[in-house]
Amino acid sequence: MPIPSSTPLTIAVIAFDGMTPFHLSVPCLVFGAQTDETDLPPFHVRVCAADPVPLRTAAGFGITPEFGLEGLEDADIVIMPAWHDDCRDAAQPLVTALQAASGRGARMVGLCLGAFPLAQAGLLDGKSAATHWGMAERLAARYPKVRVDREVLYVDDGAVLTSAGVAAGLDCCLYLLRQLAGAEVANRVARRLLVAPHRQGGQAQFIERPLPVSGSEGRFADVLACVTANLGMAHSIDALAERAAMSRRNFTRHFRQATGTSFKQWLLNQRLAHAQGMLEKSAVSIDVVAQEAGFGTALSLRQHFRASLQTSPSAYRKLFRQQLSQAV
Repeated sequence: MPIPSSTPLTIAVIAFDGMTPFHLSVPCLVFGAQTDETDLPPFHVRVCAADPVPLRTAAGFGITPEFGLEGLEDADIVIMPAWHDDCRDAAQPLVTALQAASGRGARMVGLCLGAFPLAQAGLLDGKSAATHWGMAERLAARYPKVRVDREVLYVDDGAVLTSAGVAAGLDCCLYLLRQLAGAEVANRVARRLLVAPHRQGGQAQFIERPLPVSGSEGRFADVLACVTANLGMAHSIDALAERAAMSRRNFTRHFRQATGTSFKQWLLNQRLAHAQGMLEKSAVSIDVVAQEAGFGTALSLRQHFRASLQTSPSAYRKLFRQQLSQAV
């Protein structure tokens, strides 16, 4: 949900000796891409070295961040964009800095193997988390208090957000950008980066595999593209399976393999995302939003909004408009 703020948000991205430059670039690209004055709220991105500088990278060149771990002290969001491939324990100064940032209310983000230092700091205890699929078993074994979800692209557990590997870090950062600045800004940044603006399954806590949209999906992709373009209509699995020239069983199995979720859940997610966009960008009534998004009635929209996003459509719209007015 967009956060109302006229003050730039400070995002601290942690760099370490031997890291892959791509992982470091992901949050810097997403949150440092706001160049238009209407892209609000603005962000101050600072790269913070966890080791003595200059830092070596896996690409054969060095970098010298302007900040050390003291850069976490007043950050609104702290991002651990990766970690060593051997998942070694983090040095105590980094662990202490992470704990201090979390303790004063900073939102913590662990991309890919970045979940390991967060788990070592105890920030994932009792929470659901994602990491690179190849290291999910190791994370679960080393930190049994963490509920490791091996299937999702990223997991939003409130104060902590974690993602699977590599490209999922982009998905996770765009998801966070959407929360902070709304769908329009996130979509604009995604277009600049030539990636999908959001690939989501279950809302709020669990964001699952994306819907493929490549031409190789043939009729299946065409059918689901048609559903996305006509969310206000009723859609049954039997009718869609027939249009895709599949049996109901094959369609259901193919859908889950392609998206990682059920058609019912995917459709709900698409309708919620469409409703969010309408609330952010238009002044039409809640009834109209409900009808065009496919919920039928305002009551149904409110119920699903409350269950998935822990807020109401009116409160969501009010908060987003308040953010815009305060930032002007």
